[in-house]
Amino acid sequence: MEAIVPYLNFNGNAAEALAFYSNALGGSVTQSSTFGEANMAQDESMKNKILHAVFEAGNLKFMVSDCPPGVSVSSGDQVSLSLNFTDLESIEKTFAALAEGGNITMPIQDTFWGARFAMTKDMFGVHWMFNYDYPKPEDNALNISETRV
Repeated sequence: MEAIVPYLNFNGNAAEALAFYSNALGGSVTQSSTFGEANMAQDESMKNKILHAVFEAGNLKFMVSDCPPGVSVSSGDQVSLSLNFTDLESIEKTFAALAEGGNITMPIQDTFWGARFAMTKDMFGVHWMFNYDYPKPEDNALNISETRV
């Protein structure tokens, strides 16, 4: 089994969301098709809406789609996307970018479990979690037996 790939559905603003995520996460849309391109547009208003798109930024990958007419979603309340970082600068920058225009549900802070952590609901209603695990002292300790000649 491979990694779980989240699939986000939007109420007609998937292209706007993808542009926002491309900027905030430093990634890009690697595949995209519209309802019109697939000859699945039920009316003219759906012609340029996203039927299916793939977003990638490093190892992060998710897919998105606009809902067809008559279908809608309550954005993001059932899922949180958790991002794990390898450095403090990246977590701070990415949190600030995704929180812009949204609602911070937990400000970025150090935690009791030895991490820097935060949560936000972005301007599109998607919940994001941010985590950076501080190195543990034993991660930096030298193994004495390995240093003897």
